Amino acid sequence: MRVYNFSVYILASRSRTLYIGVTNNLWHRVLQHSEGTGSVFTSKYRVIRLVHHEDFQYIEHAIEREKELKDWRRERKIALIEASNPSWTDLAEGWSRQVETPQYDWKREKDRG
Repeated sequence: MRVYNFSVYILASRSRTLYIGVTNNLWHRVLQHSEGTGSVFTSKYRVIRLVHHEDFQYIEHAIEREKELKDWRRERKIALIEASNPSWTDLAEGWSRQVETPQYDWKREKDRG
């Protein structure tokens, strides 16, 4: 059985606008956001600094956590970030563009089952 890794992540702009998402390839997704192709919202507001992430083995757990975080008030989200990253440092700073991991193909996996 293949093991997958899923991440819930929080991005921030310099003005601390927040964006919460879920992915199966954190490196690739953060790269998409930084290049302006991640989402219209992150591109428009330059929300590209990775300030928090949590990893999960199962997509259901990651999606559940993403929904939970999105329901939180802004103050609670800020407290979560500052508990592990008080200076709001970009956790993806220095990640090499050369490192790439394969994307999970949802449709192909569904067709197998």
